[in-house]
This record gives sequence, C-alpha cells and structure tokens, in this order.
Amino acid sequence: MTKEKINGKSHGKYWKLEPIMHPKSVAIIGASNNPDKVGHVIMQNYIDAGYDGKIYPVNISSDGSIMGFKSYKSVTEIKLGIDLAVIAIPAQAVPGVLEECGKAGTKGVIIVSGGFAEVGETKLQDMIAEIANRYTMPVIGPNCLGVMDPRSRIDTLFLPTFKIDKPTIGGVSFASQSGAVGSSILDMIDDEGFGMARFISYGNAAVVDETDILNYLAEDIDTKVIVLYMEGVKRGKEFIEVAKRASLKKPIVVIKGGVTEAGAGAAHSHTAALAGSYEAYEAVFRQYGFTIAKDIKDLLNYAKIFETQPLTTGNRVAIITNGGGTGVLATDALYKNGLVLPELSETSKKELRKVMPPIVNIRMPLDMAGDADDTRFSAALARMEEDPNVDAVMAIALFQTPGADSRVAASLIHYGTQMKKPLVVVSMGGSYTQAHKRMIESSGVPVYASPGEAADALAALISYSRYLKVKGVRGKGD
Repeated sequence: MTKEKINGKSHGKYWKLEPIMHPKSVAIIGASNNPDKVGHVIMQNYIDAGYDGKIYPVNISSDGSIMGFKSYKSVTEIKLGIDLAVIAIPAQAVPGVLEECGKAGTKGVIIVSGGFAEVGETKLQDMIAEIANRYTMPVIGPNCLGVMDPRSRIDTLFLPTFKIDKPTIGGVSFASQSGAVGSSILDMIDDEGFGMARFISYGNAAVVDETDILNYLAEDIDTKVIVLYMEGVKRGKEFIEVAKRASLKKPIVVIKGGVTEAGAGAAHSHTAALAGSYEAYEAVFRQYGFTIAKDIKDLLNYAKIFETQPLTTGNRVAIITNGGGTGVLATDALYKNGLVLPELSETSKKELRKVMPPIVNIRMPLDMAGDADDTRFSAALARMEEDPNVDAVMAIALFQTPGADSRVAASLIHYGTQMKKPLVVVSMGGSYTQAHKRMIESSGVPVYASPGEAADALAALISYSRYLKVKGVRGKGD
C-alpha cells in the first residue's frame, strides 16, 4: 500500500502531523516510577511543561499508579481515545505495542527507542513501517528524541530539564535527524536570543521522514523560519516538490551531515541515512533558495536574522562604529560577501556634521570615535534609517569604551525594533558586553560576535530576498 493511497493530507503524499504536534491526550508507553528510566523523564517533562491534556502512563508491569497518575498495562485498556503515544521500551517489544496502538485508534506515535536499522535491525524497522501504513498511523522515529512545542507544552525529549535550557516561544522551527545535534542546538537557542515554534527529532525516519516534516512546517502558521539538520533524503522527487513550494513561503536554513565520504559512512551507522552525493544536495538547496549553513554557528546566526529582520534585495550596508579598526574589518567582511558600502546622501552628510565632533570623518564606514555615546549612536541610526542610499545597517558597539553603556543598548533596541531596514549589531567582549548583548537580543535585534558573522548573515538575508524577487514573491519589508 502506497503512502499516496493511505494519506489524506494536503498535496496528497504526506503524513498528517497535527495529532503529534497538538495532542489533547498522550499515552507514555514505558512510563515508570524509576527516575533512571527514559519513560520517567518523559513523564516528568510533560508535568514540568504544564501540559494540560490527558496523560496516560502505560507499563505492562504497572501496579495501577505511576507518578500519581492512573496507569494502564496496555493502550487497549484506555477507552477515551489517544491522540499521541510515546513509546520508550526495548526495541524488540516495539512492534507488538505499535500494533496495539493501531487497534486502539491512536492518531500518532513517537518511538524514542533505539536498536533498529541504525544497528542493522532492518527487519524490525520494516515491521514498524508496515504496521504504521496498515493503520494509517504517522510514526516519528525510531531512535529519536521526538518533539517539543512550547505552545502546546508537549515535550517528549528524554533530557532532564536541569541539563538543558529550553527556548522560549518564537518563530523558528528546527527539525533534526540527529537527536544529539538537536539537543545541543536547543540548549544554545535561548542564549542566542530567539525563540522556537517547533522542535522535531525524527531519527531513522522509518515512516515520517524529512519530506513530511518540511511539508508540515511549510504550512504551519507559527513557523516563520525553518531550520533543518539532515543526513539524507528518502524520497528525492517528493522532497524537491515540497522544497520548491516551501521556500517561497518562508526561509529555510539547512545544514547537511555526511558531506564527505567518511561523514556519509558515519551518517549511515548513526541513523541508517542514505547520505548520497553532497554536490547533488547542494545543487537542489541552492536551486530552491535554501540558505546553506556550513556549521552550527552559521545555522544559529542565519536563524536569528531571518526571524527578526525584514527582507531587502539591496546590498548597500552602512557601517556605524565606535571603534575604527572594527570598522575596517567590517568593510572587508562586507565586500568578501558581495555587499558594498553606500555613498551617503548629501542630506545625511549635512545632518551628521551638525551632531558629530570635528574629529569624525563623515563617510562610510562612519567611525564616531571611541567616546561615542547614545546621542551619536541615535543620530547616526536616525540618518541611516532615512537615507535612500542605505539598504541595511551594521552597528558596531564596543561596550568597553567610555561612552558605551545601557543607553547605547537602548538606542540600538529602539531603532532595531522599529526600523524598516535590516539592522544587525556587532559587539565583542566579556561579561559587561554579554549583559548588553542579552539585553539587545531579548528585544529582537540580532547581535553577532564579529563583523564577519554579521556580514555573512546579512548576505544570506539579501540572497533569499533576491530569490523571492526572481520568483515574483514579495517578502515582508521588501
């Protein structure tokens, strides 16, 4: 039976993930009173997240109660209906329990258990796919962390809450074939100052794969930016079909694992992924406007500019700085990324001359001198906002200098949150700088640790904006 015949989702070929992402009831199979068990951690995460749906702990050895909830020996004993079942039991027992889920009318399943195709147990994994297809039951996994949704307050990640910083609600959705990569990035997102819409760790993709997930996120109203870590694609034709449609709706940032021969081998042993030729993947990504990240830092840098800043097709980037050397480095970074410095309008030059001290040369990059305070920053930002020759702004704020304090941060926040042009901030330093970085980013203005990172992120934003323009799609702010 083909997926086309059993699925009723939009565009016909893709699994419906709503019961998994927004369940009103959850059965946790393998739930336990033992805090060392994965099922216990998942139960605790649901409780800690404040999930307000029904929770049904299931354990064949249950004596009637688990963590204060009435427990069941099988999902077939639950007569009120189950939207989502989370399976955390030994691999050999999974097919039988999955069959019970199908008989109970479960609408969606996550299998966090490992021990399938990634260790050579392909027949066991094939049994999962057969059962899921027979019951028209979407299954994420096996060998995965599952999903986290701060809006629905679901959290199947078997990671103790005290070991990971969970992101706040935002517009970035992250899908990862690797649980380890996914959990690490989740831990870093909050520190980068942006929030999350959905997190999906899909592991071996025995049933639901990267194409289904991309299709879901493309249509999801809470997702503004899609971020993918993938090791392979199972359905190339369908993936291209979805990619073409999804990239016209929202930016997609991708990092591909297994780009070398050795890496491809590691990917296969990790999630049994068919890694394939990286050149072929890269060609598809570029053709359909994906932003390609080379490492984790790139991925985070791109995600936060796409979530917070308006699109622009113009590549004229004004640099304002309170440190001359960083202005020089920023200029180099712009031109390395195909961006240019603008020639300020005569009006801007005249207005800036009125407020800047005589030692300031009114040209790009605009070095406002080491004692620049919030008055100079505000005056410069106001002119960059109005100048028709400026498409975007890079503001370098070195908080080690005498005039840079929380008032400069407030100026950057004010203009960064109301300006119709992209604004990125560059700030480098220790604890005092980091405190101001968090202040600025918590207001929705991206801060980067170097001019190179900021220029690279701006180039990605402009490249995607131009892709939409070529395709006849106008983005917000363009």
